[in-house]
Amino acid sequence: MNVIAHGVDMVPTGRLQEAIDRHGQRFLERVFTPLELAYCDRRPARKIEHLAGRFAAKEAVLKVLGTGWTNGIAWTDVEVRNAPSGQPDVFLSGRCEEIARARGIKRVLISISHVETHAIASAIALADESGEKAATPQAAE
Repeated sequence: MNVIAHGVDMVPTGRLQEAIDRHGQRFLERVFTPLELAYCDRRPARKIEHLAGRFAAKEAVLKVLGTGWTNGIAWTDVEVRNAPSGQPDVFLSGRCEEIARARGIKRVLISISHVETHAIASAIALADESGEKAATPQAAE
């Protein structure tokens, strides 16, 4: 597999907590999938850190797609899942899946780290070794 893009994002946990305090459950359900919320709810002492990590991962994935939150992309088009080992993985759906396919992205690897005050995530987009050239974001739209 060939690396075709890399994205990274960092989120202050306090900024995310402010958004949750302002908009409540409506915000959480707009940004996170039920699976993501259930995962974070099982870790109440560090819930905001886990939410911030997933938020940062979603932003990092959009950077590898080269799109930002435009053209019909929903926050929930990027879902962070965890293997039984705890390793995070990303599942794309909707518009994000379409754009990834158009750019020749076969897989997106993610890594998430967090402490009480910040979360950071990195995303790496991979294409197969067939020599496919990644389309520009404009071509994917």
